[in-house]
Amino acid sequence: QNVLPNFSEKIDHIYYYGTGITNIEKAVILKIALHKNFKHSDIEVYDDMIAAARSLCLDEPGIACILGTGSNSCLFDGQKIVAKVPALGFWLGDEGSGGYLGKELIKKYIRKELSEEIEKKFIKKFGLLERTEILEKAYKEPFPNRYFASFAKFIFDNRAQPEMYALVYESFLQFFEKSVLKYPNYTQYKVHFTGSIAFYFSDILRKAAVKSGITVGVILESPIAGLVLYHQKISKG
Repeated sequence: QNVLPNFSEKIDHIYYYGTGITNIEKAVILKIALHKNFKHSDIEVYDDMIAAARSLCLDEPGIACILGTGSNSCLFDGQKIVAKVPALGFWLGDEGSGGYLGKELIKKYIRKELSEEIEKKFIKKFGLLERTEILEKAYKEPFPNRYFASFAKFIFDNRAQPEMYALVYESFLQFFEKSVLKYPNYTQYKVHFTGSIAFYFSDILRKAAVKSGITVGVILESPIAGLVLYHQKISKG
């Protein structure tokens, strides 16, 4: 209802991409909701992995990866996703993501594994975080992945320090091992990335990719520009 008044002309087609569209039932719920206001529009609903694949690969085969608050990947044949290593979420997976980086940093902080210099910077930035406070955020409050991902900027600001560089580098190696390297013939494809972690840590990402025998393609902070290009391209046939 808030969006509709901004359009003076009839909208023929709506493409909706979002997180949490994990099955057809959820897609149908969104389509019904959109149809209430856009009754004469053709509506298609997809998850964020399709958005990433279309944005990064356009109509070419490739491996598309999301490295933001969480992490995910798929093998795209230029038209559809043909293989997908299961994403296990914050507690069981998400290697290479902001949530994972923050979790690793906090573990080192609690266990007194940070260098004196980094620990002092950490305390100056965040104060003396207590173990009980961190566990409360992790296990009792909603969206722990977002809380831990909020520490990624600290890691970025201190990435020149060997221990912070190594934390990021090892996290990317873990993501490649647990995800990308599991796709058949992965060396035959370019591997593309979208998300803030991939974008801002792209220099470390590229070095980890070389170590893993991966050919890096496009790295985008957000998929929106690529999606616009994708839909322009397919609309022209």
